[in-house]
Amino acid sequence: MLGLLSFRDGRTGYDLKKWADASLRFFYWSPAISQIYAELRRLEELGLVTSRRSGPEEPRAKRRYTITEDGRQALAAWADATHECGPPVLKHPLVLRVWLGHLAVPDTLRTLVERHRERTRAGLREVRKALAGAGAGTEWDFPRVALGWSERQHLAELELAEAMLADLERLRRAAPETAGRPSEMAGRAAPEAGGRAAPETAGRASEQRGRAPSVAPPRQRVEDAPTHG
Repeated sequence: MLGLLSFRDGRTGYDLKKWADASLRFFYWSPAISQIYAELRRLEELGLVTSRRSGPEEPRAKRRYTITEDGRQALAAWADATHECGPPVLKHPLVLRVWLGHLAVPDTLRTLVERHRERTRAGLREVRKALAGAGAGTEWDFPRVALGWSERQHLAELELAEAMLADLERLRRAAPETAGRPSEMAGRAAPEAGGRAAPETAGRASEQRGRAPSVAPPRQRVEDAPTHG
């Protein structure tokens, strides 16, 4: 919240919500309006934020908040620290579902990946819309860099989705007799440590490889190049 306030003084809670939706949500988080006001009250109690309104009857939504000098110093100390940021936390629901693909019908997995691909394309359009609407002022200099990263991340996610569809298709063609029968797949032994299959499973896989043609993955679809370096 202090970060949102650091760009410009005198913003309302609604202003902060719009600012978060226009930039922060594409790579980190966008708080609900109720969370914004709760955090602003807490920060004001700590002396890190001040607020004002033009009259006693003015609603809370019109109260304008400003980061204090103590708040700016605390934020700058955190932003300028040399300690590691740490790795990003990755929890990918789609990949988890594919990991459990031996319990699913192949068509279901393909549908899930295709839906994810369409959501990612929609997200890419939103990022590019935010980039196009970025102001010319200096307050947008670094948010524009962050949005450029988000654009490239969406493009990479599209490539991964296309590759996953190709992998699923290759599995389907290599084992057509199990397509549509997840119960048979569920009964197979799990791979041993190091990626080696159990002997019985390995034998069946070897037989299948002997009679199934090698299928190259289809060429990935390439989206438009990033609009910003």
